Amino acid sequence: MISKPSRNSHRQRIHARIRRRLAGDAERPRLAVYRSLKHISAQIIDDRKGHTLAAASSQEKASGVSNGNVAGARAVGKLLAERALAKGIKKVVFDRGGFLYHGRVKALADAAREGGLEF
Repeated sequence: MISKPSRNSHRQRIHARIRRRLAGDAERPRLAVYRSLKHISAQIIDDRKGHTLAAASSQEKASGVSNGNVAGARAVGKLLAERALAKGIKKVVFDRGGFLYHGRVKALADAAREGGLEF
């Protein structure tokens, strides 16, 4: 019987391919997005040091959202942009994490742009 690879392993292969040519540093850190079935989260990462500079998630009480739908993704993007600007981060490199740039991932990216991040 032919077994079908899982969606997550397929996404991880795509993400690895993206990460080969995409890296964040001190002047342009990486905005990494992770989307689960119920929630969405994003981090701004300096890959040279291996540090997370700012993060936001739909699971936080501060986000004001209880789930990770499109409205929740917009709130997370806006919250992440506020936290990044407070730390002096304006330019980032967007890492969609192997997910399609559509729906919740696109809503988060658009809200982060509206919040003042450049990518």
